[in-house]
Amino acid sequence: MGGDQQFVVPAGVLNAFETGNDATREWASVLSSVAGDFLQDWELRPEGVVRSGEAGIVVPVRRTDGTQAALKLQVPRAETTAAILGLVRWDGRGIVRLLDSDPDRGGMLLERLHGDRTLEAVEDDDSAVRVVGSLLARLHSTPAPNGLPRVGTILSGMLDDAPAAMHTLEGEDRSRLHRWMRRVTELEAEPGNHLLHWDLHYGNVLAADREPWLAIDPEPLVGDPGFDLWPALDSGWSTNDTVTDAPRIVRRRFDILTEMLDLDRGRAAGWTVARLLQNTLWDIEDGHTAISTSAKTVDDALASFGAFGKG
Repeated sequence: MGGDQQFVVPAGVLNAFETGNDATREWASVLSSVAGDFLQDWELRPEGVVRSGEAGIVVPVRRTDGTQAALKLQVPRAETTAAILGLVRWDGRGIVRLLDSDPDRGGMLLERLHGDRTLEAVEDDDSAVRVVGSLLARLHSTPAPNGLPRVGTILSGMLDDAPAAMHTLEGEDRSRLHRWMRRVTELEAEPGNHLLHWDLHYGNVLAADREPWLAIDPEPLVGDPGFDLWPALDSGWSTNDTVTDAPRIVRRRFDILTEMLDLDRGRAAGWTVARLLQNTLWDIEDGHTAISTSAKTVDDALASFGAFGKG
């Protein structure tokens, strides 16, 4: 961009943030100006369609040396800083490579991947989940940097919040939440110390040039690898009303992932329950009064792995 040229984020993209909190809406109101500043400061030329996601926007760009890249902008907050810390430490191993960053303004310059081809396009589910397993193995093998949130802290907060949330539920749902609380309590003593992605579902795996597939959009934290399984277990079927064999899909994916990552299946099932508890607490905070059907499906599918140390 040169001279006084102004970059404008399309209104349709900005509309995606209208339902956010005050900080998100305020950020969206100046997003075009912030994007324009980044394009000028990093000497980038925009090209292609601006995409929006849950956490921000991605602007396809070209650098002065002609290479393609992607400018990602998010609300400047702790989660954005954590993403940058994780991407710096991973340095492109199994995940999109970070080329530049500015955590104070919520900006990341990333290598360009094929945004129109996710792992959801792979028809053979065993092949797809094995891609996730191979990526998780690489991500988990990288030592965690300082400054990231830790699963142990998250568990403590969940267990503090759960008793009040339980009164929102009734009958079987309340009993199920209570059982989840007991299970999660058993995990507190060993929260783990691996570098986790936290959100590696099929849609967060993109085709790439330097490797067939790479992870994107991490929400890095430190904890047990079992805490990283749920997004892949839940991918696809939970939003597809035509799927009739969801329990089989969940168990098959669980078998593959625990084998590839060499995880104790009882503990991995327990950590998946922790994710179900976390998601349900978020749902209740948003006004829901029942446990989601997909959460119950995952829980029931893994019910046979009820004790630690069992394979």
